[in-house]
Amino acid sequence: MLSALALLSFPLPHLVPPTPSQNEIRAGVEAALVPLKKGAVGHSEQKTCFGCHNQAFPMIAFATAKGRGFDLPADLFKSQATHIASFIESNRERFADGRGTGGQVDTAGYALLTLELAGYKHDENTAAVIQFLLKTQPTRDYWRTNSNRPPTEASHFTTTYLAVRALNYWGTPAADKQKMNKRIESARAWLVKMPAKDTEDRVFRLLALKEAGAEAKEIASAAWDLLQTQRTDGGWAQLDGTRSDALATGAALVALHQVGGLKTNTPAYRSGVGYLLKTQRKDGTWFVRSRSKPFQPYYESGFPHEKNQFVSCAATGWATAALALASDPPK
Repeated sequence: MLSALALLSFPLPHLVPPTPSQNEIRAGVEAALVPLKKGAVGHSEQKTCFGCHNQAFPMIAFATAKGRGFDLPADLFKSQATHIASFIESNRERFADGRGTGGQVDTAGYALLTLELAGYKHDENTAAVIQFLLKTQPTRDYWRTNSNRPPTEASHFTTTYLAVRALNYWGTPAADKQKMNKRIESARAWLVKMPAKDTEDRVFRLLALKEAGAEAKEIASAAWDLLQTQRTDGGWAQLDGTRSDALATGAALVALHQVGGLKTNTPAYRSGVGYLLKTQRKDGTWFVRSRSKPFQPYYESGFPHEKNQFVSCAATGWATAALALASDPPK
């Protein structure tokens, strides 16, 4: 019998994958990077806070695209990192003593992920956030989200992945090593036994299992669970009863490729790419309608789609990263 990991390379019977050209894929990435830059820079020019929607998800796209040979200015990464470091510094005491900021683990985790992808180096700011992650919810096996802003800030799997990744990458002080290892081990046990309920859960359970050092069979099983929810149009939906969208599709493809080992030339990945190219708008973005209740004062960041701009920016970040992974680096 084939393992779950081996099954990832086989076509699902309901898929008829398109064959998008490299020119189409690279053009899609290039078009998306323009509004993503505007949204990221626009946020940092108008707000002093860190914005997961306008900084973390664009940075996922920027770092992935840069790794595939797309030309991105170094000062884009530097300016974004500087803005986030300034936000942490202004709240460093709150992080260090375990209080954190309004977004709690979601904000802390996404901020450190964005700094990591931007090439930021360890310092007292990152050390303070690590202290926060170790001090918050110390009796739990996982990190619980305190937000209800679906899909990006509503899953305990997302929060747990962000915390574990942060501890692995930024948690250098020797004095905290035992505490960090204990929390990661507890998270791993929770991830193995806890089922996922929607695409955000499935994506981040897969990512978190890898980050927490789970066994290969557990990772392969989680990847197969995610792959099986791909729709006939090539996309994934945020919720099982809704239509496919770019956020769920981009995130699923990135996770399946980076952790599940799904190659970009497989029918499943090609079908996802075809869905993304078909649904990309002329301005380079993907539109996704928000299902979160707004709580922040409205502002125009420079990214399109008005009151749906935050989730659409996140969707465009994930979709761009997925397309970039399918592009051949220039020779």
